[in-house]
Amino acid sequence: MLKTLVNAFKNKDIRKKLLYTLMMLVVVRIGSLLPIPGVDTEYFSTLLSGINSGDLSYLSAFTGGSFEKMSLFALSITPYITSSIIMQLLTIAIPKLEEMQKEGEDGRKKIASITRYVTIGLALIESIAMAIGFGRQGLIKNYADMSTVHYVASIVVVVAALTGGSALLMWIGERITEKGVGNGISIVLLINIISGMPNDFATLYSTFVAPKTIAKGVLAAVIIVAILVLMVVLVCFLQDGERRIPVQYSQKVTGRKSVGGQSTHIPLKVNTAGVMPIIFASSLMQFPVIIVQLFSNKSYEWTKYLSSSYWCRVEMPKYSIGLLLYIVLVIVFAYFYTSITFNPVEVADNMKRAGGVIPGITPGKSTSEYLNKILNYIVFIGAVGLMIIALIPIMCSGFFNASVSFGGTSIIIIVGVVLETLKQIEAQMVNRYYKGFLSE
Repeated sequence: MLKTLVNAFKNKDIRKKLLYTLMMLVVVRIGSLLPIPGVDTEYFSTLLSGINSGDLSYLSAFTGGSFEKMSLFALSITPYITSSIIMQLLTIAIPKLEEMQKEGEDGRKKIASITRYVTIGLALIESIAMAIGFGRQGLIKNYADMSTVHYVASIVVVVAALTGGSALLMWIGERITEKGVGNGISIVLLINIISGMPNDFATLYSTFVAPKTIAKGVLAAVIIVAILVLMVVLVCFLQDGERRIPVQYSQKVTGRKSVGGQSTHIPLKVNTAGVMPIIFASSLMQFPVIIVQLFSNKSYEWTKYLSSSYWCRVEMPKYSIGLLLYIVLVIVFAYFYTSITFNPVEVADNMKRAGGVIPGITPGKSTSEYLNKILNYIVFIGAVGLMIIALIPIMCSGFFNASVSFGGTSIIIIVGVVLETLKQIEAQMVNRYYKGFLSE
């Protein structure tokens, strides 16, 4: 990795892209610290202090702590992520969008444009709900002494700031994709997650290392590092693992030239759905818990079954039943998300039209059934791998009370984005060298 970065800085064009990306990320972190005018920045910190940290781990990690500070980028890029998921689902449900997706680059640009509008709409809805819902509870300073006009003006300022901040982050992500090293939205999410990790490591140190004797402290530090390294290694295997289906294309003679006759393969990734099953499952289970805790002073027994903060606790084993539901949801969403991103019937039809055949499998329906069978097998393996990575932090939190904002989801995102970005940098370097070779 370091060798790739060193070689990248030696290339003038790629160095400019890296520096441009770095400057944009500095802007992201500055915006995460800028308070919204007229807002009590300590309001959410005080309000959320009574909520279990495990229930807010994803929100805290994805916003880089901006939500707790109620800064300009408090919504972060979560509206964009949500809108992208919605568009993926609608592409399957609405034939017009499906046709756009098949139009190539022009179709993808149209879908990207629609995604931007959906993002702004979601950000506007979320900001209005937050400003009105929490404005009279203390989010807006001195609201009790305000006239109706001033209160409405304050609401408008908060809504405009939150919506504009989310739109600006989306624009920054797209600029990094266009003028930087690529993966703009993912890199913005990456820097937000990384920004909260120093505090998490400080918490782990103060909890497990500092109070111990030197020998026990060193042992605890070694165990923590070993667990993190193990998770990173597992994520690397999960991200790069794939099943290659061999494909043989028939040879066609056109005039005096022979076309086709090549052997290739279809790469089916083990972790086809990426981190989305964990995000879906966690969001579905934590959303009602967070809503109840934010808007009600009462403590409900059923929320403890859905809260990851109560799972794997030795003194309260009954609440771990919710963990079984979480595991089932991860597997279900792994199959669901894979089904909307990979269509075996469409792949089989495209292969048949191009003269491709899987050795030993007849083209058409048999090919699609074969691909579907293999896909179901590797999706299950990928879902099990995701569960192992997601369960390690949950078990550590339950058994040892190791509460941190980053977990298996964050590590999957970090490793996945870093690996993908490095691959893009290497591809750009190869492309530059190739062009240089042709120009000589």
